[in-house]
Amino acid sequence: MIRKLLVSALWVVVPLGAWEAAVRLAHVPAYILPAPSRIAVTFVEQSSMLARHGATTLVEIALGLTIASCLGFLLALALHAFPSFERAARPFLLASQMVPVFAIAPLLVVWLGYGIWAKVVVTALIGFFPIAVSESDGLRSASQSAIDLLRSMGATRRQILTKLLLPASLPALFSGLKLAATLSVVGATVGEWVGARRGLGFLMLEANARLRVDLVFASILMLTLIGLLLYVALRIIEQRALRWREAGTAERA
Repeated sequence: MIRKLLVSALWVVVPLGAWEAAVRLAHVPAYILPAPSRIAVTFVEQSSMLARHGATTLVEIALGLTIASCLGFLLALALHAFPSFERAARPFLLASQMVPVFAIAPLLVVWLGYGIWAKVVVTALIGFFPIAVSESDGLRSASQSAIDLLRSMGATRRQILTKLLLPASLPALFSGLKLAATLSVVGATVGEWVGARRGLGFLMLEANARLRVDLVFASILMLTLIGLLLYVALRIIEQRALRWREAGTAERA
């Protein structure tokens, strides 16, 4: 265990050390590329401002991810319940992902203004697809023999859905949620780049305009921490929600 932690630490420490040495030896100006030590100092000194803007971004991500989860889950159920609808909707669902989020964000700012909801919608749009597709695939993961067994026992479609298909789809759903959480950080940041008065994306643009590249990197670090926090939270929820699967695996072993 200790050896693995040391190896993991080396993968972080060595690149940062090389970055620090290269910047100092080459005398690179801080407004072009600051040293990691300077970024760390800026992160600590500006922690209150970063936390304030980070809270705004986190609210946008949480709201957008919640909307994406609800809509994606409902769409997956509809795709599963109506095969003809799935055949008609899948091409449009795939085509929606071909449109760059940068092309949609300015329109949302025009329609919804500079408030929080334009960023929430961008976040929801970017997180909707992985959730819908993952849950749709998860609903098809149950074996046909198990479905036939329940039918032979007189189970209704609703009982098959709630007792078999939904539990079987949970691993795929959580995979989609974790991917969507990561992408939602990007969505919220892009929305703030296009038009915002608060948030880490807004802070990055403002710092870049003042050649405060150290503050830009500090904002990126805060975004990374938010993404990791969301991922770890979903991972903990996943482990608790899927205890039944671990128990079943242990019994079979």
